[in-house]
Amino acid sequence: MNIKEIKDMINLMNEHNLSEIEIEKDGFKIKLKKESKAPSEQGKIYVEHSDKHLDIGQKLKEEAESSRLIEIKAPMVGTFYSAPSPEAPSYVKREDIIEIGQVICIVEAMKLMNEIKSEVKGKIKDILVENGEPIEFGQVLFLIEPL
Repeated sequence: MNIKEIKDMINLMNEHNLSEIEIEKDGFKIKLKKESKAPSEQGKIYVEHSDKHLDIGQKLKEEAESSRLIEIKAPMVGTFYSAPSPEAPSYVKREDIIEIGQVICIVEAMKLMNEIKSEVKGKIKDILVENGEPIEFGQVLFLIEPL
């Protein structure tokens, strides 16, 4: 289970106003639970795994800080496309090595197709958006391990 899947579960909880969700996938079991004992703690989400409670927000922040991954962010608001056309293969996929200047996706904004090129050389560790998904300015699209 990766960070994107955990974030998706948190978004699902928030969208449907759920206080708890438990999912088991490929032998990995995770339980997310909102606790609201005091007004200052409302909306805090905890992960329960092996009888441990961890603040998921803090855990994600610590992982990002300790990791050496580079984030490629959306330069504009629009629609993310992973390929030049629906029948074409994706520009990149997980574990691909990318070069500086290589086209990695397209962002459609106001009927214009804008090629997004990599500013770093590295290996794609994660793609955080799906093809055809609307994106916001500054949203993280890719996580890159620099080479």
